[in-house]
Amino acid sequence: MTYKIIGDSCLDLTAELKKDPHFQIIPLTLQVGQTTVIDDETFDQNRFIQLMKDCPDCPKTACPSPERFKEAYECPEENIFVICLSEHLSGTYNSAVLGKQLYEEEHGPKNICVFSSHSASAGELNLALYIRDLCQQGLPFAEIEKRATAFRDDMKTYFVLESLDYLRKNGRLSGLQAFFATTLNIKPVMAGDAGVIVKVDQARGITKALQRMCDHAVNAVEDAKERVLVIAHCNCPERAQLVKKEMEKRSSFRDIIITETAGVATVYANDGGIVIAL
Repeated sequence: MTYKIIGDSCLDLTAELKKDPHFQIIPLTLQVGQTTVIDDETFDQNRFIQLMKDCPDCPKTACPSPERFKEAYECPEENIFVICLSEHLSGTYNSAVLGKQLYEEEHGPKNICVFSSHSASAGELNLALYIRDLCQQGLPFAEIEKRATAFRDDMKTYFVLESLDYLRKNGRLSGLQAFFATTLNIKPVMAGDAGVIVKVDQARGITKALQRMCDHAVNAVEDAKERVLVIAHCNCPERAQLVKKEMEKRSSFRDIIITETAGVATVYANDGGIVIAL
């Protein structure tokens, strides 16, 4: 079968996967003050983090247009799988769905499946890797869609950030009382619940919070040895390695993959943030 996996730019591919022609990223647009940044291969994380630190305004993100997705679907591959940020966090999923409608109005039916990942960053990558494996096995399109949906619904996402300010200011913590205890260095442990952000724990100091995150992640699954663990970090490879070691203390995994955040996840995770999915 011929296939393509399309992600928005919160699908944080590894350097190796960026070279794989089966993957394509549709970039979001980032706005910091008067500066506009396209979240594509030109994204400079260090420069962008400094822009955020220097600007008093909260950074914003804008999803790609439906037309941009439609153009991506106009490819020779027979089977298209699209992975987007949780629909509770971004309008990208709706844009991708509308792009499918526009494509079919112009070209007729095609095997295009659009997923809300119910996650972001590491979660999007984990889902993408699972779909790639199913495609490589040569399974029918409908079977891949069915299995990937079940995988998405069972996947667990957790994160620990230095600050929740950007999530709060951009309205991504709706329904959740924003957590502020910076004077005590209290760090919350957050999780995704069907795509909605929830708080599951807290600890004093980032290291203890990361350890608590690892506890929750391992306790949430019974089949860790069969799962891939994806760790995404924002400008903190040492913390990613710490999380890898802590998770290895608690269980074994089929594979552990570490990746760096691109622009969208950098906006919300901010300098020093860690996101895991398994």
